[in-house]
Parts: sequence; C-alpha cells; structure tokens
Amino acid sequence: MLRSMTGYGRAQQILNGRDILVEIRSVNHRYYEYSSRVPRTYSYIDEKLKALLKTGISRGKVEVSVTINNIEGRDTEIALNKGAAEGYVNALRSVADELGLEDDLTLSKLIKLPDIFNIQKTPDDEEQVWEDVSRVASEAVERFVEMRKVEGERLKADVNEKAEGILAMVAKVEELSPLTVENYRSRLYKKLTEVLEGKDIDEQRVLTEAAVFAEKIAVDEETVRLRSHIAQLRNMLESEEAVGRKLDFIVQEMNREVNTIGSKAQDLNITKVVVDMKAEIEKIREQIQNIE
Repeated sequence: MLRSMTGYGRAQQILNGRDILVEIRSVNHRYYEYSSRVPRTYSYIDEKLKALLKTGISRGKVEVSVTINNIEGRDTEIALNKGAAEGYVNALRSVADELGLEDDLTLSKLIKLPDIFNIQKTPDDEEQVWEDVSRVASEAVERFVEMRKVEGERLKADVNEKAEGILAMVAKVEELSPLTVENYRSRLYKKLTEVLEGKDIDEQRVLTEAAVFAEKIAVDEETVRLRSHIAQLRNMLESEEAVGRKLDFIVQEMNREVNTIGSKAQDLNITKVVVDMKAEIEKIREQIQNIE
C-alpha cells in the first residue's frame, strides 16, 4: 500500500513503574534521516530505537521523542544511616544527662535530623527498560505507519486523477496532430496557387512537402511512450513496496516526452494542450515528493 512520508504516531503505557510516552513524526526527505530526544539517563536505548524505527520506515525525516517518568518511587532506595542515628542519640542523651534535662527523644524527632537516611537511585535494569520502551515504541510505529497509509491513499487518488486528465490531453494531441498536417497541405497548396497564378500545380510536389512536414512534426512515438509511462506510474501506485524514487524517475520521463511534443508542435492548439500537460505533471511531481 502506498505510504506518505508525512505522519505522526503516539503511544503511552505504564510498565514496571515507568510512565513511557513515545511520539514519532516525519516529513518528506530524499533518504531516511533520524533524530531523537531521549532522556540523558536513558541514552543507551537510542541506537536500538533508531534500528527499531528503521524496520518500518524507509524514507523521510523522522523525529522521535521519548519521555520516561518513574512513578511509585520505584527508582529510589532509602537506607538508614545507622552510624549517624547512633551518633545523634548518644550526643543528645549525653547533653541531657549533663544538663539534667528530661530525655524525651523519640523516633519521630530523630528522623527530622539531617543525614539520618541515605537516598540512592536504584540502578536501571537496562534490558527491562529497553523491553518496555520498545513495546511502547512499536505501538507508536504502528499508528505512525497507519497514518502514512491513510495519507498515501489520498495522494494515490489525487495522482491517479491527474494521470487520467493527462491521458485525455494525450488523446487530444493525437486528434489534433493529423489536422495540423492537413492544414499545412492546404496552406501550401493555396500559396503555390497564388505564386503560380493559375498554372498547373505539381500535386506530387505538394504531397511530398506535406509528407516531409508530417515527419517533422510527428509525435506518435512520444504519445505512445507517454501513455506507457502513465501506465507504469499507475501500476507503481498499487505497489506494496516503497516506490517514491521510481515515481520520481517516471515523472521525469513523462515531462521529457511532453517537452519533445511541445518542441515539435506547429499548432497553437497543441501548444496549449502541452502547457496544460506540463502543469499537471508538475502537480504530480509535487505530490510524489511526499510518497515513501
């Protein structure tokens, strides 16, 4: 199925005490270009993330954003600083004895003193983190690709419509071309009549000149090739593979044939059709720039 290079995908899950959000967005680009925003403490997942996205994306400027928030305090470890606690207790009771004060020391008062607890960040299980992130990222990629497919279908319909219009113009050129030769023969005959002032006109000479002119302006080969290119274009639009670059080549060839028709045209009506064809081909070219 045809896919656009413009897309967006988002997924969010809470896994193993982590709230993980992955967002993917892309715009058209000639090749696959990856950039990311990943928390510094989780930078070790970046290369794996790049490889994961590459499996579902072949072209486009892709930006992925990853947000990881630890919840429920699962990323911290709190330990009692036993030495500090014993020091506080001994010191306070010693002062109480020396000054004759009541010993009202309690646990609730003790824990308010500084450095009673050591708070440390629990080391990440890197494999588990990547497993969780890849799970969310895979879901985001699926949604991202689905959006690209929807946009791709819209592009396909538009390109097909324009291709159909160009075929109608090709038929118009094929209809006008023989008339151009006939008009040339009539003008030549009239000119000779005026020049020779009623004398006998060499009909064979007129036919020969008309044949030479017809050969000069003949666009049969160009219209046949143009029809072939359009057929290839439409077949590619049905492909399951990434065809953006191939489409770009075919459109260049279509433009080449139309230019040749324009250079051979000796008729204003054909010239007008050529201008319209070139305009439609340019619209197709702009559309396929966004096809993967």
